[in-house]
Amino acid sequence: MTILLKRAYEPPASSDGFRVLVDRLWPRGVSKHLAHIDLWLKDIAPSTPLRKWFGHDPLKWIEFKDRYFLELYHNPEVVDRLAEHVRHGTVTLVYGAKDEDHNNAVVIKEHLEKIK
Repeated sequence: MTILLKRAYEPPASSDGFRVLVDRLWPRGVSKHLAHIDLWLKDIAPSTPLRKWFGHDPLKWIEFKDRYFLELYHNPEVVDRLAEHVRHGTVTLVYGAKDEDHNNAVVIKEHLEKIK
């Protein structure tokens, strides 16, 4: 089980394996053709109210993680769909946020690693 994280603005690499966009919105300025996204899993992204409340504020990070873990817990179908891909090889969670340490992909990875 290998889960990688990569910003949507970084070029794809062969080592990425199966590339999953985990944002509800397509990243601005990123060509769908050049992004090489294998699956756009919008439903795994944080809800719009949670995303807007967080606003990528690192001071809200711990509370965001707790709330988002709860959303993931209540959305097992979409989590299982992603976990199935993870069981079969390398998966790169692609996200648009600038902050590489405080974003939804980090939380998704942690969640998947806990449920493996």
